[in-house]
Amino acid sequence: MTADEPTPAERNLYLSALAGGGRLAPPPTADPAALAGLVGRGLLARTANGCTAVDPRTAGDRLTAELCTEATGLLLRAEHLPEVLAPLTAAYDDAHRPAPAVNGSSRVEGRAGIRQRISELISDCGDELLAAQPGRRPIEGLRMASVQDLALLRRGGAIRTLYQPVALADRAVAGHAALMAGYGSQIRVLHEPYPRMLVFDRTVAVIPDAADGISAVFVHNPATVAFLVSLFERDWARACALDRSAGAPHPTATRIGRLLARGLTQRAIATRLGLSERSVAGHIARLRELHDAETLFQLGWRMRGARDD
Repeated sequence: MTADEPTPAERNLYLSALAGGGRLAPPPTADPAALAGLVGRGLLARTANGCTAVDPRTAGDRLTAELCTEATGLLLRAEHLPEVLAPLTAAYDDAHRPAPAVNGSSRVEGRAGIRQRISELISDCGDELLAAQPGRRPIEGLRMASVQDLALLRRGGAIRTLYQPVALADRAVAGHAALMAGYGSQIRVLHEPYPRMLVFDRTVAVIPDAADGISAVFVHNPATVAFLVSLFERDWARACALDRSAGAPHPTATRIGRLLARGLTQRAIATRLGLSERSVAGHIARLRELHDAETLFQLGWRMRGARDD
């Protein structure tokens, strides 16, 4: 079965079949390519007397199931990829990872270089990430953080993040915070200024080196890192817990998201939960907004790993 949408010629031929009582008698006078396309998509079924129109919902469910199966296979390949690339990753680290400077720190310039170095640190982080994130967060950095932070949480690491109210006023940041909290990340809000920093396993800290954010200092000195950790803990103690009540999804929406992640179609979910398809569609729309997912595939990926009820 093909996965693209019916062409205009195929749509017209299908409507012609419906106008003829749902059947196309042989020999068909239609475009052979359009006929073959409809049969390939499951919208027409060949019979001894020609072709019969098939309910588009049935064909759609079959096609959706095939796409979900293909998507699940791609997700499994994506999860296995880091293990496959592990030897090459280790070789890259040995060849390119910068050594600490004499004073216990190294300076990296440029957003691309900073993100690359932070990505390496998150991949190596085994126990805990402390993140103080005042102000707004760039959307491109937030998307990268979603994938990396989830990977850290899934392998048993802990994340504690401080935000300011102005950051959580951004829908993308609020959605990211809700997603991370759903996977066990601890998030607090501090209504006062504090320095931006990241601390990995309490051994490496990252702080900005310029107000424009295009350079950063990676601190390795144990005494300096310990001092930065003490600043974070002081601010953490004064912060309040994230109020998730306003952004948390309804329990039914959570179940729908988990079933989507398992590959069920919207219609199948409605049948399983005893809901109308319109109700399920409404819950999915709110989940996509909460998790900043543009497609059902993205939503399934971000809900993947949650336990079903």
